Amino acid sequence: MAIAPKTPGIHHINLRCSDLEAAKNFYQDTIGFPVVLATEDLFAFPIGNVFIVFKKAADNATFNPHTIGTDHIAIACESEEELQRVAKGLNDAGVENTGIKTDPTLQKQYVAFKDPDRIQWEFYMV
Repeated sequence: MAIAPKTPGIHHINLRCSDLEAAKNFYQDTIGFPVVLATEDLFAFPIGNVFIVFKKAADNATFNPHTIGTDHIAIACESEEELQRVAKGLNDAGVENTGIKTDPTLQKQYVAFKDPDRIQWEFYMV
């Protein structure tokens, strides 16, 4: 018998980073997410009703999107104007990104970017 939990959705996602302060500065100051919790061991910001939490990874750990685990995270974007605005903001901030592309599977537009640990994020049209 399957567990089938009744849930309104995801509460939080916990990610590891190589440099906690650099990651916090990137997400807070460059991307503009409001940090709502910060301790010496972690920081967190909300995306909708989900909290993204970062903790420091083990020394010398590096991210690889081709192994088991996180490949990328896509954040819903509700309008083409907003997608264009964030794509321009990424360029203006010097953040490596793809520019606006179309997903060949779902035919939705997105812009992908990488954080300081090279984890890929996307702003993705709903």
